[in-house]
Amino acid sequence: MQKILAATLLITFALAGCNTVKGVGKDVSKAGEAVTGTAEKTSEEIRRN
Repeated sequence: MQKILAATLLITFALAGCNTVKGVGKDVSKAGEAVTGTAEKTSEEIRRN
């Protein structure tokens, strides 16, 4: 019984960790998109001047 409980807890933590890592990946991706957009706008401004 204890082995089943331990295995269940281990699987639960592993799945929660995967979701967390996936969420962090999405956040980093969004931040990268924002930086890219800002860099493109800055580049356009420099070209105009």
